[in-house]
Formats: sequence, C-alpha cells, structure tokens
Amino acid sequence: MPNHSKRFTRRKFLHSTALGAVAAASGTIAVPSILGAQGGTVRIGFLQPVSGALAYSGQQGRLGASIAVGEVNAAGGIKDVGKIEPLLGDAQSTPDGGNAEVEKMNSAGVCAIVGGYASNICLATSQTAARYDLPYIVDVGVTDAIVSRGLKNTFRFGPGFGVIAKTALANLVAINEKAGKPAKTVMIVHEDSAFGSGLAKLLNEQLPPQGFEVLETIPHPTPTRDFNNVVLKIKAANPDIVIPANYYNEYVLLARTMQQQQARPKAAIYSVLGGAASSYKFVKEFPQAAQYIMDCNHWFDPRNAKAQALKSKVEGQGQFFTYEVYLNYSATLLLVDAIERAKSSDRAKIIEALASSTFAGHIMPYGPTKFVNGQNQGAVPANTQVVGDEIQVILPEAFASAKPVYPMPRA
Repeated sequence: MPNHSKRFTRRKFLHSTALGAVAAASGTIAVPSILGAQGGTVRIGFLQPVSGALAYSGQQGRLGASIAVGEVNAAGGIKDVGKIEPLLGDAQSTPDGGNAEVEKMNSAGVCAIVGGYASNICLATSQTAARYDLPYIVDVGVTDAIVSRGLKNTFRFGPGFGVIAKTALANLVAINEKAGKPAKTVMIVHEDSAFGSGLAKLLNEQLPPQGFEVLETIPHPTPTRDFNNVVLKIKAANPDIVIPANYYNEYVLLARTMQQQQARPKAAIYSVLGGAASSYKFVKEFPQAAQYIMDCNHWFDPRNAKAQALKSKVEGQGQFFTYEVYLNYSATLLLVDAIERAKSSDRAKIIEALASSTFAGHIMPYGPTKFVNGQNQGAVPANTQVVGDEIQVILPEAFASAKPVYPMPRA
C-alpha cells in the first residue's frame, strides 16, 4: 500500500480540492453547543473512498464532513474538549484499503471515525475499528449486517436497506394502487456487492406477495462499462417496472443506455437506493435520461431551514448537494454532540454518549435519534421523482413537494 500519512494533516484537509474553500467559508448553520472550547484539539478520522470506482461519492462525503468541521471550528470547537483536527483516509474503494487507513488512524490517536460509504467497506472497517474499541459512525453503508453483529463501537445514523426496501415496496404498492394497478411485472438490475445483492434478495422475497412478478434479476460488477446486453434483455422482457440498485457511475450508464435504446418500461423506472436517481448532478448533465425516474433513498428535509442553508452553501461552491454531503455533515455533528456530552475524547465515554444519543440538530426527515444495537431507529428514507429540471419529494406526504407522475409518459 502507498504511504497515506500526509493525508493526516489539518492543512491538507482544509486546502484539498473542493474542501478548503467550503470549510473556510463563514458558517450560517446552527451546530451543537460548541462555544467555550479549552484551546486543545481532538483528532477525528474521516474515511472515504476518494480514489477508485467510488471516488465521486467519497469526495462528496468529504465535502459534507469538511463543512461540518469548518463550522464547528469557526465557532470555537467542541465545548470543554477543543477544536477538531481532521485526519483523512482514502479507502481506495476497497475494504482492504479502508482497513489500512483504520490502522493508521488508530495509531495516530483518533477518538472516532466517520465514513466508509460503501457497505462492503463499512463491514470491514467497522470490524477493524472494533478491535481498538474505536467509535465508528457509518455515513451511508446500508447492508444491515453492519449493525447486526453486536459491535458496540458501530453506529449508523441513516436507515439500512431492510427499512428502505420495506418503505420502497410499501410506497410502490400505494402509488400503483392509486393509479389503478397498471404495473404487474418487474426486472431488477443490481450491482453485485453486499449492497446490491442483499437488496435484490429482499426485493425478490417481498415483491411477489404484493402481486408483482419478478421477470429477471440481473447482477453486474462495479465498475461496469457497458450495459448494452442488459438493456437488450430489458427490451425483450418489456417489464412494467425496472428497479435499478447501483452506484453512481453504473446507474448513469444504465439509464443513458436505456434512453439511447428507447427501453422505457411501461410504468416506471423505480429505484431503490439508486446511486444517481436522486442526484442533481445526474439531472443536470443527463436530463432526458433522468426524466420521471423515481427513487426511494436518503434525502434531506426540504422544510428544514438549516438544510436549505447548507444546500445553498454547497451549490455556492459549485458543488452538487448529494446525499453523501448531508449524511456526512449530519454524522459529523452527531459525533460532535456525543463528544460534547462525554466532555472527553476518551473512546469509551464517546461510545457511551453515542449509545444514549437523542441528537436532533440534523437536517434529515427523521424522528428522534435513538440507537438500538447501533441502528438509529428514527431514520427513514424518502421517495423522490425527477420532474423537469427538479427533484421533487413525492412521499411521505408530510413533506412532499409534488405528486407522483405515474405511469410515466412513454414519449
């Protein structure tokens, strides 16, 4: 492995591409009570796949963390503990790369780690961190095995794919029934790691009892550079609904190939954790391919003033407001809140504080934060749909900004 020790500097964190300008920007968003820091520092590890196949998502995750760190430090640091000294690690889009960085962070004396992004990386890195009783906050990783192994050090702020799949299916059934049940057949296209394979398994179990026939389930590796054969299968089967579950690059390529080959399903492209389906970058760069796509995914609360302020700040820096940004932003502030309540950078005390967290200073459409076996029980996904050049929230109705367009227009 190459030597990444230079990443572990505050200078590099604050001056790296797309991070320094944002982290140095004046903060306007409220953060946990952080005034009165005692002049010390507290080291926190931020682990993302910023190179390799998942680099874009990893860089977006770093962006969200950097904004949170910048705001906390600009306000004086964590009360009674000190300012944050961020130590960066690059998982290189692999579990082994992530594990190597956890080892370095542990040796460097971090009090906790935030990140991981991909499920297979989080599975490995949280296990490695557990050997050192090192608090680990998962930013995204959705496979439920991450939090079902009894690891006392591991906490996931967002929902797992069990909850997301259940919500996605319930919402799909409701949308389909309201439209007169036009859809009966489904094809699933998924990436073949822990995230996609686990989700495909759940969907294959849960769709038939709800009256949907799964015509075919097609796995693919990450990266994949050509979806022509997959799309030919979709055209031949002519399903009512296509359900993609992929990371960003593969999702975009699949959607573009479907558009180019005019392989539009009869009712919907209905994503579950679609890597690009709820992405402003995708909508801006490929609006025709994105049009009318639905997704059940992580999303911010559009009614929350802090969320809108953060969105404006990110877009003001020429970046896209993606779920990696606001999940890492919220996960970092969750950790800050725990360290403040622990009044210490001691790992055991931070774990205890996280386990009893009632953190409410986030920007997600969640209920109260409550961890059970490391999983936040208040975390819920949202359904979105691309309409025109906007991503609209269509469910839950409590904060919906538009009604579903379903079945989607054929032309």
